[in-house]
Amino acid sequence: MNDAFSQWLGIAVEEISEGKCVLSMTIRKEMTNGFGIAHGGITYSLADSALAFAANSHGRQSVSIDTSINHIEALKEGDKIIAIATENALKNKFGFYTIEIKKKKKQSHFSKEPCFEVKKSGYN
Repeated sequence: MNDAFSQWLGIAVEEISEGKCVLSMTIRKEMTNGFGIAHGGITYSLADSALAFAANSHGRQSVSIDTSINHIEALKEGDKIIAIATENALKNKFGFYTIEIKKKKKQSHFSKEPCFEVKKSGYN
């Protein structure tokens, strides 16, 4: 991974293929806010990194131009989360992606329901 910010966050690449990316990370104490839950910017950053890897998997330089995020569940220190970026459509200059962030359950599998869902459009 040649992304200093993702490395600094402790993000691990689980899978990258054309139009798809799966990343994971563990919430650390310094990532929490005054309520003891993960700062929203942490999950947003994980989602943004997943988008970047998925959108750039076609070999063209791509950046996001419009994004939104819905925070559905609070995360705490020690929670392991996974981001799954999926390409929905790739047009001449625009790509459309959905990124789901899921929390790993104690039984070593990931929740079927997203903790966060991000819709992003990228420019190629």
